[in-house]
Amino acid sequence: MAISIRLDDDFVENVRIHADAESRSVPRQIEHWAKIGRIAEENPDLPYSFIRETLLAQSEVGKNKVTRYVRRTTGK
Repeated sequence: MAISIRLDDDFVENVRIHADAESRSVPRQIEHWAKIGRIAEENPDLPYSFIRETLLAQSEVGKNKVTRYVRRTTGK
């Protein structure tokens, strides 16, 4: 369900700059920030870098860009 909301012009300009740098649309950039914020609020002990890398890993799995781990030592 889509809804319309009013946002401060300065905020939207800031979003536009980040969206351009990340090759996202303005709505997608806001969605991205909201997703990061929700995860950070639910997991206050996690650093941003961990959250970002976890989201990247999930995307790689979703796009089948991973390889199976193969243990190379015998563990003796």
